[in-house]
Amino acid sequence: MTAAGLPDIFKAYDLRGLAPRELTPEIAYDVGRAFVAYLGAERIAVGRDMRLSSPALAERFITGARDQGAQVTDIGLVSTDTLYFAVGKHGFDGGCMITASHNPGEYNGFKLCRSEARPLSIDAGIGEIRDMLANDAIPPAKPGGSVETLDLLDDFVEHALGMIDVDTLRPMKIVIDAGNGMAGKLIPPVFERIPGELIPLYFELDGSFPNHEANPLEPENIVDLQQAVVAQGADLGVAFDGDADRMFLIDENGTFVGGDMVTAMVARVMLGRHPGAAIVYNLICSRAVPETIEKYGGEPIRSRVGHSFIKGLMRDHDAIFGGEHSGHFYFRDNWYADSGLIAFLTVLELLSAEDASLRATLAPIDQRARSGEINFEVDDQAAAIDRVRSAFPEAEIDELDGLTVNLDDWWFNIRASNTQPLLRLNVEVDKRETLSNRVESVSQLITA
Repeated sequence: MTAAGLPDIFKAYDLRGLAPRELTPEIAYDVGRAFVAYLGAERIAVGRDMRLSSPALAERFITGARDQGAQVTDIGLVSTDTLYFAVGKHGFDGGCMITASHNPGEYNGFKLCRSEARPLSIDAGIGEIRDMLANDAIPPAKPGGSVETLDLLDDFVEHALGMIDVDTLRPMKIVIDAGNGMAGKLIPPVFERIPGELIPLYFELDGSFPNHEANPLEPENIVDLQQAVVAQGADLGVAFDGDADRMFLIDENGTFVGGDMVTAMVARVMLGRHPGAAIVYNLICSRAVPETIEKYGGEPIRSRVGHSFIKGLMRDHDAIFGGEHSGHFYFRDNWYADSGLIAFLTVLELLSAEDASLRATLAPIDQRARSGEINFEVDDQAAAIDRVRSAFPEAEIDELDGLTVNLDDWWFNIRASNTQPLLRLNVEVDKRETLSNRVESVSQLITA
């Protein structure tokens, strides 16, 4: 509990906690009121995922927003990118998606945005909402609120398909693992409009996650998908997280494809449509990402990790696209919001244009070896970072986000977690056989 007696649910980019123990219906009601009061909103949209606690939280949030005088449009069971679409397309003053994304089933949360799908964060909105609740300072309720329902699934699917040239798509056999999350509702109408064969895994909406957690970054959660791709002789596999805003690929051999490689592929397509455009990528991405952007005539813009930084830079540079290693992909023509569906469709367009397999399309850019994110429990993070910095006096150093050490044939980044006493390490090497030694050498410095 915080000093004010509130659960510690107010995070950097959303509200998230155990439901209903921490994130209670009572808190949902108060957050609904405070959200409307903070924005001065007249019209908002509210969506929810399939978690068992989502209906009760949605009902109380909507009631709170209505009691604060807002006209609330309940868009029901949707993916998070559908909620962003609703806010951007229909000119709402704000929106709330009730979801805990990739977290286990006992969690839930609120992703909040203002007009044009601009996200709230702890420094811009979430902190103020927290303080209203902590200080019992929500302005008095207002009359005149209302609630209506609206189904936007088909509209969002048409919007996403409008971001690509559907007529160029070739038929492919594709296995998609929805993880019992919102992709199970989002994907079927997509495949009614594109060529190819859909092989669905776990499309039943079930917030108890009976098959595996809807977090594709954990290797155990993509095993079924990898096996199905190989067994079915599929062209590729796709895994979505619980609220279906993130998307991850599996190639025809059952190999996981990192979000940075997807960023590079999508960048190729976007630069074909928008020559010379700026594209934002975060600094954990492979060197192949800025190399690819430059090769195809774009301007690479390097960013800190985190959607608020990516979206801010995209707006500053009028960037057409932004991508992160974590599977978030942002599109200017989607109100700068992320959409796993649009990224997936863009990859299909590239594979069709290349008339090649996913692995063959990746081969020219996926030449290096990467460690993935490795976490270390470290009591004195600053001292650990200083040790590492001192060990590489010859390297090019930057501190845009943590510590990035650049050497000729490898680089690494270490940065502190925002929420835990952890240091996160990412290493990339040009020569695959050197990866384990490089990881071990930096790991020893961190833990010394």
